[in-house]
Amino acid sequence: MSNQLKRNHILILVVVAMTLVPFAIAWLMARNPEWLSGKYTNHGQLIIPPVVTVRSELTGFDTFSKENLRQLNGHWVMINIIPGKDCNKDCLAAIHNSRQLRLMMGKDLTRIRRVVLLMKPVDPARAGQWWAEDLRLLRARPAVTLRKKIHDISKGEIPDGMLLLMDPFGNLMMYYEPGFDPYDVKADLKRLLRISQIG
Repeated sequence: MSNQLKRNHILILVVVAMTLVPFAIAWLMARNPEWLSGKYTNHGQLIIPPVVTVRSELTGFDTFSKENLRQLNGHWVMINIIPGKDCNKDCLAAIHNSRQLRLMMGKDLTRIRRVVLLMKPVDPARAGQWWAEDLRLLRARPAVTLRKKIHDISKGEIPDGMLLLMDPFGNLMMYYEPGFDPYDVKADLKRLLRISQIG
């Protein structure tokens, strides 16, 4: 009889533990959210609040872009910035990485577009050398209003190789510093596309 009593006590303790342990774990996680931050943080910097843009703030840089700039409507857009009159190695690397990144997106490739923003006047022949192999890349000039918004995001001087993400509504919502890892951007984009029903 005493063995049966011991077994009953053990069973009751196990049931109580099974009930309390999940609550204890949930309470600990709520008190220490940094334990989960490694799994759910963005690699890029969120722009809070998102910066609203309108398509009229973009003008096609060349004939191809003028004819195809409407492709940006309703899509997620990766924006490479060329802040000066030259595209240095950081700038060229960022354009190349965004091209590779789009190709890495698999079935989501059709939901994403790319555009290069030329912040200053550039000789078209010289600029054409920067994307000679990248025939589908859209090139645009920003309006003064958009230039100011991007300056505000970068808090002053715009660095060569900066990448911006724009949602399908035209909101600038995330940016990446020069030298960004395409796999980090891919992880962020995959998460955004998975939870988004638009674009």
